[in-house]
Amino acid sequence: MHPAPSVIIFTVLSGLGFGLMFFLCLGVIRPLGLDALLMWGLAYGLALAGLVASTFHLGRPMRALRAFTQWRSSWLSREAWASAATLLMAAPLALAAILGGALPAVFGIVTALLCLATVLATSMIYTQIRAVPRWNHWTTPAQFFGFALTGGAILSGQNAAGAQLCVLLAGVIWLAWTIGDGRFAAHGATLKSATGLGGAGSLRQFAPPHTGSNYLLREMIHVVGRKHARRLRALALVCAAVLPAAMLLVLPAALPTTIAVAAIHVTGAFAARWLFFAEAEHVVGLYYGQRQLAATS
Repeated sequence: MHPAPSVIIFTVLSGLGFGLMFFLCLGVIRPLGLDALLMWGLAYGLALAGLVASTFHLGRPMRALRAFTQWRSSWLSREAWASAATLLMAAPLALAAILGGALPAVFGIVTALLCLATVLATSMIYTQIRAVPRWNHWTTPAQFFGFALTGGAILSGQNAAGAQLCVLLAGVIWLAWTIGDGRFAAHGATLKSATGLGGAGSLRQFAPPHTGSNYLLREMIHVVGRKHARRLRALALVCAAVLPAAMLLVLPAALPTTIAVAAIHVTGAFAARWLFFAEAEHVVGLYYGQRQLAATS
């Protein structure tokens, strides 16, 4: 799949924002006054920046509000509703903390669950696509939850919890790559199934379906060389999980530590999310002969 910058920014930043909001809603950290304004402002800023970035991938961004109308069948629409509900429910909690007050714990628990529901809905936008076998697996929501919770723990200054989540995230990332590399073959899609000519004997591509580029080639097919993929995987794993875990275990819990670890983690998150899209193989690639190209790159 084409790794569009707007969608990468959307999934990374919104995950960070709702991950941080999850810990704030649960009261794991209880900032008050100016500290609360900064922490809640950061959570809202990341979440909203991600959601705004997502609209730039639409053909007509001005029609983004129409996404709310398809909630019965679209995970994108459900994600829009879940994110809106979460931001609205979290507002009284943020206001109470800024003013030095508090709301009943149940209010925070419900809003924290909405944060998780939003992350789940975002992940299901991709998990539901059967034509992309790498995504159509439980490791996709696991990755989204892993990045959201790990990033939220880091941003909220929880060194111990952040280090533990980094270790779990490393395992999830490795599993997603290991299992994902064999998902296309396990899916069983072939040139015969792609063309519907299964009973015609052996098939080979004689000429491309189009003489020029089209939407499918631009959006559904992206070839990553194996050398580049290996390097980016190493960068993603080290920066998103391994190095942050080591820093959180060794360095003291302080603002400079949080800023440094968060910057490194976000770098890894962007690399991992770029690979998430770039390595996703859509079965339509068989029709264009791109699977063979990917296998030899």
